Amino acid sequence: MNTLRQLFSRRWWWVTLLVLAGMAVLVSLGNWQLDRLAQRRAANAILREQLAAEPVNLNDPGLDVEALATMPDRAATVTGEFDFSQQLWLKLQNYAGQAGGHLVAPLRIAGREEAVLVDRGWVPYADVDPARWAQYDQPGEVTVSGVIQLSDTSERATAPEGDSREWFRLNAGAIGERLPYDLLPVYLLQTDDDGGRPPFREQPETDLSEGPHLSYAIQWFTFALMLGVGYFFYVRREEKAKAGADTRMSPN
Repeated sequence: MNTLRQLFSRRWWWVTLLVLAGMAVLVSLGNWQLDRLAQRRAANAILREQLAAEPVNLNDPGLDVEALATMPDRAATVTGEFDFSQQLWLKLQNYAGQAGGHLVAPLRIAGREEAVLVDRGWVPYADVDPARWAQYDQPGEVTVSGVIQLSDTSERATAPEGDSREWFRLNAGAIGERLPYDLLPVYLLQTDDDGGRPPFREQPETDLSEGPHLSYAIQWFTFALMLGVGYFFYVRREEKAKAGADTRMSPN
C-alpha cells in the first residue's frame, strides 16, 4: 500500500483530517496576510497621491468640506485669526522625552463662516494652566501651513467633564458642540517653522513601507507545507516500521 493510500487508511484517516484542517488554517492565515498586504499597498498609493498633491487652500470659497475627510496627510494652508478664548490642551504629549501637551486653537477662516482646529504644537507641562497660554498667542491675522488630520471619533475622544479644556483626543465634532461657530470636520497639524521656540511643531510621520505582511504570509505557507510534508514522511516511516515488525513476527 503506497503512503498516499495509507494516509486515509483506518489507522490514519482521523489524524489525516486533523492535519488537513491544520494546514487549511495555516493557509488561511497566509491568505489573510496577503489581503492585508494588498490593503497596505492601496493605502500607500493613496498616501503618495496626497503627499504629491498641491496644498489645499482652506480659504477657497469653493472648498468641498465633505471631501476633506478623504485627504488625510495632505498639505494645506489657511489664513484667519485664532480664537484663543477657546484654546484647549491636548494631554499626555511628549517632546524630546519631556512631558507636556499640545495647544490646539480654533482658527476663524477668513472669508468663511467656519473655523478649523489647529494643533499648534507642544509646550511643557509647566504651562498646563490656561493662564499661562497667552505667552504663546499669535494675535491678528495669520497664515498657517500644516497637514490635514482626521478627527478622532473613538470612544476615548469624548468631551471632558464641566468646562475643562483638557482633552485626550481631538474630536472636531465634540469640540464643535462647545463653540458658537461651526468647525471643519478635520483639523490641521501646524508644520511651519516654530523659530526654535514653543509651541514646538510636531512633524507628521509617513510610513510608506509594506510592513511585515509578506514575510508573515510566507511563514504561514511554510508552516503549512512543513506540517503536510512532515506528516507524510512520518506516516511512511511508521508504516514501514509496522510492516517490518509484522514480517518478523510472521511464522516461517
